[in-house]
Amino acid sequence: MPIDVANTFEKAIPVFRVQDARAAVDYYVTALGFRLNWENSGIFASVSRNNCTIFLCEGDQGHPGAWAWIGVSDAAALEAEYRSTGARIRHPPTNYPWAYEMQVEDLDGNVLRFGSDSIPGEPYGEWLDMHGRLWPPSAAGISGE
Repeated sequence: MPIDVANTFEKAIPVFRVQDARAAVDYYVTALGFRLNWENSGIFASVSRNNCTIFLCEGDQGHPGAWAWIGVSDAAALEAEYRSTGARIRHPPTNYPWAYEMQVEDLDGNVLRFGSDSIPGEPYGEWLDMHGRLWPPSAAGISGE
């Protein structure tokens, strides 16, 4: 079957499973700087910051510990903001071949990977995987030792 190139895709919106939607919304608003777009019966909500939207669903639609990558203009400035708001920084901004990226965790263990442009000429750092193991950089980028 041929691909329909005329069919336009819109942005993807991750759906994160959370234990308590109201607590999750509060964290995303107060610690991460998102705004509440809407909520449905206190168990499903939409939060956004600029062009980034995330759905939060209490006890359904997925598994805890999902990951999403979000491009930002300045990961270092975002780290400073998040340190001042008490956000859970899982891994500080680190230079990688694909981005200068940090990991932030929400109340339910979902991980937001915020990345801006990689820093030319700077060495690549260690990658923190889902199990909390650090992978050292290699000549090709990151190795999975």
